Amino acid sequence: MTAANQIYDILIIGAGAAGLFLAANLHGKSVAILEKNPSAGKKIIASGGGKCNVTNRYISAQNYLGDEEFVAKALLNLDFSEVLEFFSELKFKEIKQNQFFCASSAKDVLGVLLRASQQSGAKIFYNCDVKSVSKISDPTKSDVNTHNGLSNSQNEIFEVLTHGGQKFSSKHLVIASGGLGYKALGASEIGYEIASSFGMQVARTAPALVGFTVQKDEFWFKNLSGVSLNAEISLSAKNLAERKFIGDVLFTHKGISGPAILNASLFWQKGTMSLNFLPNFSFKNLNSKKQLSTILPLAKRFTLEFLRSRNLADKSFNEYSQAEKTEILKLQEYKFAPAGTFGFERAEVTKGGVLTSELNQNFESKKQRNLYFIGEVLDVTGMLGGYNIHFAFASAKTLARHFDTI
Repeated sequence: MTAANQIYDILIIGAGAAGLFLAANLHGKSVAILEKNPSAGKKIIASGGGKCNVTNRYISAQNYLGDEEFVAKALLNLDFSEVLEFFSELKFKEIKQNQFFCASSAKDVLGVLLRASQQSGAKIFYNCDVKSVSKISDPTKSDVNTHNGLSNSQNEIFEVLTHGGQKFSSKHLVIASGGLGYKALGASEIGYEIASSFGMQVARTAPALVGFTVQKDEFWFKNLSGVSLNAEISLSAKNLAERKFIGDVLFTHKGISGPAILNASLFWQKGTMSLNFLPNFSFKNLNSKKQLSTILPLAKRFTLEFLRSRNLADKSFNEYSQAEKTEILKLQEYKFAPAGTFGFERAEVTKGGVLTSELNQNFESKKQRNLYFIGEVLDVTGMLGGYNIHFAFASAKTLARHFDTI
């Protein structure tokens, strides 16, 4: 299929959550979506353990890392109930922390998005790996006027070239190419490259919602692979308020993961965090003669491995010296400095990206008219709980409303 002779009103790069939701909400426009992969929404299908957590009952800018004011304004354009209404043909279960998971499968969520985008008239071109984007004179216009050093947007179009040699043209270009998480699903840096090519700033990217690797002091974590427990994590980072996360942590052969750790990874900027493995426990009046591994509300395997890491025997609490008790009390304030993360291969999302300060509230570039960025390609990253896909939808809905006015 070729599109060489057509100039679309809107060209969208990326058939993921943001790109498809935008296409589904566009009306009366000629729209094309370019997708790098042979099929759409690979990350949608993989999300939420195959159940796709589409939104959360309590959406707030506090759940995101990014410009809080910018995020808050975008979120005002889409309520969680509107997301559920969009997917009304499907059933959702509200579980965990007010998260909405599809009762059937993530494939059904993708199916709704695909049908809605196609019903709006959007054409999807697969296996279209974008190579470059340029702004050229519209061949259907006879002249190009300039004003204040900027070409008249009415007389210019975007030309997109793919690695396969295809060319696509459009009046408006939307970058919804996502981040770098889960590279096996076809992640790409093209969104950042396009932004940079138009003089826009891009914040350094890093894996987020990802597990931590460990330094030598925590090699004992690796011996606990498969053990899960509830813990409280506290961390503070430069220019950020202290954050606390309560939830499950999971020990793996590489280090430590689990929901609480994944959320902490979003705000971690190197350095130390504090782990409380006994958030609802008091050592006061612990007079039992039973061994510590038996009396503590922790997996016995965990307690024994912790004791070994401190060169302590397993005995009753009162049998330990004061110095030994001090070591045991570190279970409630264990200082942990990760060596790093599991990397983009295991990261659910990317933090960093195109700076929102480069955009107006319609998600349009301040440096290039008719160029827009939505979804994960931006320097906006949410915690676990449906926040990232909701922001993808909210940014797309904001832009769709803008297109309705032009």
